[in-house]
Amino acid sequence: MSIKTLSGEALPERRGRGRRPAAEVRGRVVAAAAELLFEQGLPAVTFDKVAALAGSSKTTLYKWWPSAGALAAEAYFNRVEHTLEFPDTGDIEADLRTQLRAFVHLLAEEGAGTVIAELIGASQTDPALRAAFSAAYSRPRRDLAIAALQRARDRGQLRGGFSLDVIVDQLWGACYHRLVIPDEPLTVEFADELVRNALHGAFPAPR
Repeated sequence: MSIKTLSGEALPERRGRGRRPAAEVRGRVVAAAAELLFEQGLPAVTFDKVAALAGSSKTTLYKWWPSAGALAAEAYFNRVEHTLEFPDTGDIEADLRTQLRAFVHLLAEEGAGTVIAELIGASQTDPALRAAFSAAYSRPRRDLAIAALQRARDRGQLRGGFSLDVIVDQLWGACYHRLVIPDEPLTVEFADELVRNALHGAFPAPR
């Protein structure tokens, strides 16, 4: 018998009697945590609730995650990983625009903005969550972006002499800024302008 999520969808089917493979158990737990996280917010992700929804034991959760926050961080990344795949068409401007548009859409239209703001806020006082967020999400995302920029530099599409890390901060950091300080809207038009400004700059074109 399958377990229904909060939205009425079924988690992956459980096997019959006998010990389930660890990967299957972990997958069910992460899926259950993601369901609670996106439906009810970070406070709803407790070991009690996740274990009940996943049909697992709290002992198992304590064995794999140092805190519910760490589990929530992994669940967030698991939910958004496919959406945030980084394209590689050979055109860095188009690839950055596509990726940043997907990121903005995820934050502004698909409910991930509130979730990630909660995770970032809680990570300030939860070292386990902070470490998990960096290991499972923010560091891998940064590495993918830097790798894409480095490939573009190797192709001669970007000049040398500037920090690729700073370009990443300019692009994605600006999105996070508008997310947590909502004085201005977070839109795909904003994403396009970020890419244009980062790659072409604000100086007038040389004569």
